[in-house]
Formats: sequence, structure tokens, C-alpha cells
Amino acid sequence: MLKIYKIMGALLAPLFINAQNGPIDFEANGEGAAWTWTVFENDSNPALEIVANPDPSGLNTSATVAKFTALQAGNPWAGCETLHGAGTGSFLIDANNAQIRIMVWKTEISDVGIKLVRPDGWSLGEIKVPNTKTNEWEQITFDFSSHIGLTPAYDQLVVFPDFQARTSDQVIYFDNIFGPAASLSEEEISLPQIELYPNPGTRNFQVKSAELIQVIQVFSLNGALLAEYQAAATELEIPMEKLVPGVYLIRVIGDQFQQNFRWIKEG
Repeated sequence: MLKIYKIMGALLAPLFINAQNGPIDFEANGEGAAWTWTVFENDSNPALEIVANPDPSGLNTSATVAKFTALQAGNPWAGCETLHGAGTGSFLIDANNAQIRIMVWKTEISDVGIKLVRPDGWSLGEIKVPNTKTNEWEQITFDFSSHIGLTPAYDQLVVFPDFQARTSDQVIYFDNIFGPAASLSEEEISLPQIELYPNPGTRNFQVKSAELIQVIQVFSLNGALLAEYQAAATELEIPMEKLVPGVYLIRVIGDQFQQNFRWIKEG
């Protein structure tokens, strides 16, 4: 099967002049998944979860990501942080690494914050940048140029995934902190037009493609494969009567393409 989705960008230059670890990709053999993350100011402080990517499409096709549940009763500045001196290691900011990136998947527009902290607890405070897209992965860039030349080295990273006063609980996914600039590949830009409707729906959904569909897969948001349908058609109806109301990931696969959609089943 031809892999369509790619993250394009220059190879990472040495990010930090000391022992900084990154990118933080939450993969089993990468950085972040095995670190100790402490959640704060979030009411009961539910733990940061490492989960299957709920939408492995667009800019982020990685297998696992971080999931932060921002509670309505939590403070706007609820977040999570690494241990001092562990995980990220010790690092200084210079001209080569002053642009810090993170990928986020959110259902609402709100500020995302990143803060760097020294061993003695001192910080210049968080830098906040709002996401501009919802229900898809977006890469946000933070300009830490004002931190260039500051010593001693930082040894803690703090992330504020949803810096706002909330009217309901919010689930935010984030990934690839300290990652390279990402963009869609030419192959993805030229993917065939696919329609999936009705969305939301109550029973079944229809899939219509400009090119032949070979397989349709239905996943839970936790990444579990619930159903798979073999096909050789451009129009299909997928039965969903047996599934409970909720959000599902639908993967449409052809000979030369693969696209992912989120489908909502209403009660």
C-alpha cells in the first residue's frame, strides 16, 4: 500500500546546546511517553494520557499522542509539566531553537501556552498562541527569541493545552513538541475527492469517491478496529446500526490513496 501522508521538513539541527531531548513524539521508542507528567490546576487533575492518534491524517500520522482532558471546573491555566531535570533534560535557547512548535487537535479555538522553567523555578512566563483550526491537526509555533542568552539552562517544560475559561470539559490532543516545521505533501494535496455523508448520522453513512475504493475501516477513538469492509466500488453504504452513539474514525483506502474521516453517530 502506498503511504500517502508525510510530514515534510528539514532534518532537525541540534536543537539545544546542552542535553535537551526531543522531538517529544510520545512514541514507544521516542521521547515523552515514559516521562513523568504532572497535571495541575485542573480540579481533580486527571492524568495526562498517551493514546492512539484519534485522527492519523493531514499533518500528523503518528501512532500515539498525548491526551489532556481540561475540566470545566479547572482553572483556565490548567496544564501539565515535566519533572525538573528529567525528560527534557537541560537546555539553553539560542537563535537556532527559539522557534518552538507543537501539534494540537482541538474542537474549539483557544490559546495554547508553553512555558520554560529553570531549576530554581524562575520563568519569564508562558507564551500563548491560539489554534486556528478545529477537528484536525494543526502545528502552532511559539517565538522564544526573548529567551536567547538567558542562563542558567532551562530544565522543565510546561504545556497549557486549553488556556481559557471553559463552559464544558474539553479534550485536547497534542504531539511533536520541538518538532520540525511540517506541511502537507504533494501527494496528499492531490488526493481524490471523497464524500462521506450524512455526518452526523443516526444509522448508516454513504461514501462516494472519484476513484475506486478497496477497503473501508471503522475505528474507535482509542484506535480499536471495529469493522472492515472489502470493496471495489466508488459508492458504498456502511451499516452502523450496531454501534452506540459517539465519534468514530473512518479510514477509506484505495490503491493509491488513504484518507481518514471522523463520523458522528447521533442517538
